[in-house]
Amino acid sequence: QVQLVESGGGLVQAGGSLRLSCAASGRTVRDYGMGWFRQAPGKEREFVAGVTSGGGGTTYADSVKGRFTISRANAKNTVYLQMYSLKPDDTAIYYCAARSSWNAPREENKYDYWGQGTQVTISS
Repeated sequence: QVQLVESGGGLVQAGGSLRLSCAASGRTVRDYGMGWFRQAPGKEREFVAGVTSGGGGTTYADSVKGRFTISRANAKNTVYLQMYSLKPDDTAIYYCAARSSWNAPREENKYDYWGQGTQVTISS
């Protein structure tokens, strides 16, 4: 089993930045694809970014491309989401997810483990 714990959320003004962390425990996730998803109030959960097991492949939702960067430190069993130029529309609960395969697809049903989420609130 893999346990995922997100941290780094908070309240920031529009235009600001945050870095989210996702710490994995229970087993190493070096062979797992990892993803970040978010769910805004009244909306369905959506894909934000994904990174392959080796870290060489990344994908992003169009809405965050150029502003967010996903990365991983396998030695620390941790995945990050660096967020810049934040907008009020980025307000959501952000979830980390792990997939028992090398890739990181956009579909949430392809992931096997989920964290509890961290709240990100962007004020205008």
